[in-house]
Amino acid sequence: MRKYINKNTALAFAALLATSSVGVAQAEYKPTRPLELVVHGGPGSGNDLLARAMVAMIDQNKLSPVRIQVVNKPGGGSTNAAAYMVSKKGESDTIAIFTSVWIIDPLLQEEAATRLTDLTPIARLIFEPGLITVRADSPYKTFADFIKVAKEKPGTLKQSGGSPSSRENILRQQLMGATGSEWTFVSFPSGGERLSALLGGHVDLMILDPSEALELIRGGKVRVLAQIGDERLPAFKDIPTLAEAGFNVKTFAQTRGIVGPPAMPADAVAFYDDLVAKLVVTDAWKKYVEENHFVNAPTKSADTAKFVTDYESLIRNLLKEAGLKVVR
Repeated sequence: MRKYINKNTALAFAALLATSSVGVAQAEYKPTRPLELVVHGGPGSGNDLLARAMVAMIDQNKLSPVRIQVVNKPGGGSTNAAAYMVSKKGESDTIAIFTSVWIIDPLLQEEAATRLTDLTPIARLIFEPGLITVRADSPYKTFADFIKVAKEKPGTLKQSGGSPSSRENILRQQLMGATGSEWTFVSFPSGGERLSALLGGHVDLMILDPSEALELIRGGKVRVLAQIGDERLPAFKDIPTLAEAGFNVKTFAQTRGIVGPPAMPADAVAFYDDLVAKLVVTDAWKKYVEENHFVNAPTKSADTAKFVTDYESLIRNLLKEAGLKVVR
């Protein structure tokens, strides 16, 4: 009797496993309609350029069974894009590119109700260093020169940038607090306007992406005073980091990655995990990262979830240290 029961139990268990395997196979996500890749900036913004480059690489290497279309949702920093992602709760066909702004906005703004941790983490892609720049004919040869004047004549120097919650303004707050200096932050809606303000002599300082700065340096238009990052970039090996220049303030690296809507099905997350894994080993991706002077830092969804949580905690602490009011 005992053998009979064990035999039938084993048969039943084997049948259950077979049924479960079929169910898993049937549940595998395979998109059948165009996918949406959401960015929070307008056409030509950093996220938009990254998104369109990714789509081109994915198409070129035939990594997706369907086409991917970039969907621009500008407004309110990350607020409009994040709200759009929430409206897609439980769906599989929409993903978004996030940056640190997706964490900063809800920490500083009551109306920015969606935290990055409310969405479904899929991948971290890159870290993006920054460069502190002035016009090529500026009297400031080092960042210490700039800080000296900002201490002697508080409020007279100006820095162009994006929103008040952007990384460049947070870093400004940190540096002013650490050095007892003061200068003004002038917010512009587009990168082109920020740069025009610098080149036109309307502001004294700007934080630039390395790729953009390199062309301007070659054209004799800007000078780099310091790098924002833990290590010097190979293309700027003669420029000190902030720490090397004597400014020991904690900074956070701008990062870009991918998230899905809340409650995205696990099989869809697995599909995007696989898509990103295939993308980041292509020659096109490696060339893109090198040419733009990014730091390649791809992660799987499980690791991305921990990164997002830790990243939010880091930025919250830095915001507080910079004297900004954190609402969450």
